Amino acid sequence: MDALPPNAPARPETSETFLQRLRGVFRFAWPFFRPYRVRMALGVAFGVAFGLINASFVWGTKTLFERLESPQAHSAANVAAATPAPERLAQLNLEVKSWLDEWLPRAGRKLDWPQALGGLLLLPLLVGLRGAMSYGNAYCLEWASVHAVRDLKLAAHRQLQRLSLDYFTARKIGDHTMILNTGVGALNTCMRYGVSDAVKEPCTLLSIAVALIVLDWQLALLGLLFLPLSLLPIGRIARKLRRVAVRGYEAGAGQDSLMVEVYGNPKTVKAYGLERWQLGRFADLYGRLARVGLKQMQARSLQNPLIEFIGVAGLGAVVVFVFYTGKTVPELVGFLTGLLMLYQPLKKLAHINTYYQEASVGVGMLQRLFSAEPTVREKAGALAIPPLARELAMERVGFAYEREPVLRGLDLVVRKGTRLGVAGESGTGKSTLASLLLRLYDPQSGRITVDGVDLRDASFASVRGQMALVSQEVVVFDQTVAENIACGRLEASREEIIAAARSAHAHEFIMQLPQGYDTRLGEQGTRLSGGQRQRSAIARAFVRQAPILILDEATASLDSNAEAEVQAALEKLEEGRTVICVAHRLSTLRGMDQIIVLEEGRVIEQGAFEELLRRDGVFARMARRQGITAGGMAALAG
Repeated sequence: MDALPPNAPARPETSETFLQRLRGVFRFAWPFFRPYRVRMALGVAFGVAFGLINASFVWGTKTLFERLESPQAHSAANVAAATPAPERLAQLNLEVKSWLDEWLPRAGRKLDWPQALGGLLLLPLLVGLRGAMSYGNAYCLEWASVHAVRDLKLAAHRQLQRLSLDYFTARKIGDHTMILNTGVGALNTCMRYGVSDAVKEPCTLLSIAVALIVLDWQLALLGLLFLPLSLLPIGRIARKLRRVAVRGYEAGAGQDSLMVEVYGNPKTVKAYGLERWQLGRFADLYGRLARVGLKQMQARSLQNPLIEFIGVAGLGAVVVFVFYTGKTVPELVGFLTGLLMLYQPLKKLAHINTYYQEASVGVGMLQRLFSAEPTVREKAGALAIPPLARELAMERVGFAYEREPVLRGLDLVVRKGTRLGVAGESGTGKSTLASLLLRLYDPQSGRITVDGVDLRDASFASVRGQMALVSQEVVVFDQTVAENIACGRLEASREEIIAAARSAHAHEFIMQLPQGYDTRLGEQGTRLSGGQRQRSAIARAFVRQAPILILDEATASLDSNAEAEVQAALEKLEEGRTVICVAHRLSTLRGMDQIIVLEEGRVIEQGAFEELLRRDGVFARMARRQGITAGGMAALAG
């Protein structure tokens, strides 16, 4: 995974770097949220309204407690200890209170049903209105986030599928699952809750702070003095959260990869008695995950107690000041209500810090994914070449994996309709040759042509569309038999699928499955034997109707009985096609028109099967190790 190295020192966290990360998260996410900006704007508007409504609780509680005192006492207290307020706000306050007077109970006045109803519903109505705004904010932002994340995941898959084979060979499956699950999930959480709280809570802080200043500026200044102190633990913990998030992603990627390794190969694990060893690997991994989880919990859990401690310290200072100055009870109750409400959004803002720290790590991984470029690219205006008419040629082709040369100046011409066998020891470049023909890689020197057209000048569809691959690694998707065969040509009809299965000698065993062609094969085709999986792959190649057939160790993993069945199907598939057959098991090359032998990336022998045996060269020595001799083959032919 392209995350920070496990032992890399963390950069010093500053407000500037945090703001840069914050901007980076939004800059990355905005193209995916832009189509849903109307919903987002509605969500933001609801969030602003939510924040402003919170200030009404300060006014509401103060108003109710004022009415618990007699009008005379309250008026005298106001004259003795009133705090000046802006004239317009004071006038508005008087008008609202005058309108509410008949709807709210007051000490010394007979209680009637409108007053009882008003006293009962004032605060619940404020809570209900606040809740409606909160719901509107959450729903709109959630709607936008769900759709944007869907688009983001599709874009990530689109990018992964455009990348070349070398990108995947250099990474673990766990890296991809962490990007698509945890990385995107962290961004989703950030945009769902982080944006919501980033709108609601600052508005709540501002509105309550204004209400407190209007209520009593002296008390407000004293209470708000402690607010900046509450920000100190948030900034300090932010540094720890980011470091822990990076380690969490790394450990999570290891977990996903290990799951694939162990439970994707249960036969090997059980056959070699590796259960306890694999369990030890899981134990070590989960130990690291547990340590990361505890560190995340420590960082998150420290924030609220620290903020609450500082907030209550401020509250204590206000109480002492109230006793010192002799403020009225309604003023004190209203002010304490506002001050207590003030620290709740502050705690939520601390969680926003968590969301953005974790999202910034996920966004970093996504940015590296989207910035990756395929090493094998389709040119702008690439040619749509017609099916092979004359020859397939390799001219001075060289290729290396990193710094290790595999093919060295390879020259080869395969005429249309020729069946070419490719032999050689392991590591001599046999499978690389097949990958180059499919343009999974491009040669680093020389060129490969179809009827004189360089494959790099042709479109992927026109190159790969005229090739069918049957390899040792049979891929069976968790779909029905018919859908697996149709992967060779997605528009194939049911009749064509059945005809391909018959040609591949697969129809009989398919009809014995519970639902025949509609039987779902399970992950990795667990319902089928090795020979059945291979014949399904041959049926896929049949339905493709491609003029060029590439066989890459197609029978290498089969027993003798299964090999005989598959070989019969392959011989039928080869009819009328240009064939490139890569094989370590030399008996499968018996029917080839021509065989080349590779050594250190070069052709060292070339000829027909019997001819190469009689020469008693490298091919003959390989054949003898497999029990094949010229005399034995002649006797078999006789």
